[in-house]
Parts: sequence; structure tokens; C-alpha cells
Amino acid sequence: MLPNMLSLPGQFPALQMMPVQAMTQQATRHARRVYVGGLPPTANEQSVAIFFNQVMNAIGGNTAGPGDAVLNVYINHDKKFAFVEMRSVEEASNAMALDGIIFEGAPVKVRRPTDYNPSLAAALGPSQPNPNLNLAAVGLSPGSASGLEGPDRIFVGGLPYYFTEAQVRELLESFGPLRGFDLVKDRETGNSKGYAFCVYQDLSVTDIACAALNGIKMGDKTLTVRRANQGQLQPRPEQESILLQAQQQVALQKLVFQGGVVPTKVVCLTQVVSADELGDDEEYEDIMEDMRTEGEKYGKLVKVVIPRPSPDGQQLPGVGKVFLEFEDTDGASKARAGLHGRKFGGNQVVAVYYPENKFSVGEYDA
Repeated sequence: MLPNMLSLPGQFPALQMMPVQAMTQQATRHARRVYVGGLPPTANEQSVAIFFNQVMNAIGGNTAGPGDAVLNVYINHDKKFAFVEMRSVEEASNAMALDGIIFEGAPVKVRRPTDYNPSLAAALGPSQPNPNLNLAAVGLSPGSASGLEGPDRIFVGGLPYYFTEAQVRELLESFGPLRGFDLVKDRETGNSKGYAFCVYQDLSVTDIACAALNGIKMGDKTLTVRRANQGQLQPRPEQESILLQAQQQVALQKLVFQGGVVPTKVVCLTQVVSADELGDDEEYEDIMEDMRTEGEKYGKLVKVVIPRPSPDGQQLPGVGKVFLEFEDTDGASKARAGLHGRKFGGNQVVAVYYPENKFSVGEYDA
């Protein structure tokens, strides 16, 4: 037995194994082993074995009869990977569907080992996972493979549970359109489990998005964003300027989510006007009229407020913001959805809901 290898109940000791059986075990071993990478430091042989036995049973992946699917586990603690030996070739193939599963709070990579021989394995049993596995039982999406496979898949953890799919996508799409996206939900309740996976159409932004989003605080949560299969990689030097712009965009997006999940009657726009534009009376009136016309497209507008600098040039609270007060939240919601991300004067507008109580008393710096 190799060091750090756990022998589980049901495994026959090598000395008691019949020669023919020993030969069969050795011949099929390359097709029965599973490589598991990206393990957390707390992982050990016992915890890995128990975990894979449980999830294999949960997805209906145990096809060799009653009992546990895992025979033994070998862990390399320095490099944070393990080899998990299954009792059958078919069960090892079913385990391939578990790539990206969350183990002790982190997504792990599930792959074939380097000694896997596809041509020999084809004669030993199925080489692909059973398409009828119940992957949703363990938080995986059966249909996600089409757009969410490969080394550029991103794990997004630490999401507030109240974030909707649209909100998460909006945050991620600050860096470009997505090729694949999956917000993992509880099978019974349909509620978010607080993590998602995505792949960008432009794979060159993968590391930029990870570096910019990782560690961002959203309410009482902190985002963990990294490549799902390879851990976090640092952006290349030529990506640094793009990263800076991305981080600025994330800061704006963060304002959107922290501006309140529940709609109010007041929408606050930023990145629309500058203090310089507000100094001239005629230009100020033109901006007011433009904002009033734009706001009325979405509902009955009650008031438009655009704070101005003081005559002596002093910056007052709220300068640079535009406030649109609607008669009801329906109009505000439509305006928020329609104006957020729009371009005004070459700037991308950020639209958030604003507290009605602060707006009513003229507090514009919230």
C-alpha cells in the first residue's frame, strides 16, 4: 500500500487476491482511477472518500451494486490533488460528471489521470458519464457542459442569496458577453446557493474578471472569483491597464447592488453630468430638460433634481448626480432598467434606486 493511501471496507488485501483477479484489477486500474485537483488544505483521505461516496450515491452513479463506489484514496498534500480509485470502470466514468463540484467550500477539478488509455478503456466499459445522472442533486447543472467546459470556466462564490440571475449576469457582463452562465440553485426551493459558474465569449478577459471581482464585498458577503479548474491566476503585465478599468467598472456595479434591492420611487443617475457642465445657467436648463424628457419615457415624472456647485465653485453634496422621482415604483423600475448602462456623452450611466426618505429632505450624498 502506498503511503497516505486509505484502504476502505470492501477492498481485498493484495496478498489474498487471486492471481487472475489481481491481473484484472491492475489492467482496469487506469480506467477506474479519477484525478481530483484543487483540494483545500483541510482535505484528507477519509473526507475525500466519504464525500465521493455520498455524491456518487446521490446522483445515481453507483452502478456496480450496493455499497460504496470508492475503493481507496491517495492524496498528495503538497500539490493538493488526489487519486480516487473506483470499484468499476463505469463508476469512474460517471464521476467525470462531477467536475467543478464544491468540496469543503471550493470547486474541485475532476479529470482522468495521465495514465488513462482511452483505446484500452473503450473495451472495459462506458467511457462517458451516464446522461441520466441526477447532477442537480449535488448542485451541478446537467446542461451546463455546452458552454461551461474548459480551463476558462470561472467559479463565482460568496454571492448574496437574494441576488437574482439577472443581477449576477449584469455584474459579470461588465467585462463582456458570456458564452455560458449557471447560477446554482437549491433543487427543492429554487433559491440560489450563493455561487455560480460562467465562461466569457472573449477568453482573454477571464483573468481580468477574476482579478477585478475577487475580494469585492457585496453586503455582508465577500466574492471569491477564480478559474474553477486551475485556481487563481494573475493577469499578465499587458493586461494591467485593462484590469484598472475593469476594477473601476466593478466599483460602479457595486454601487448598483448596494443601492438597494427593493425598488423606490427615486432613481439616482451617475456618470451623466460633470460639475463643469452645471455652472452655466443655460446649459444647466438644457440638461434639466433633457433629463425630464428622458425620464418621462418610463413613467409619470414628479420631480427632477440635479444638484449644482455653489456660486463660489464649492462642491456640494450630490453634484454630478441626477435624481428622477416618479409617481410610482413601476416607473422608477423601468427607468432604472432602461437607463443603466446607457451612454451619455461617452460615459456609461450607472442607475440605482435612492432612499425616498433622504431624497425628500434634500440629502443627496447617500
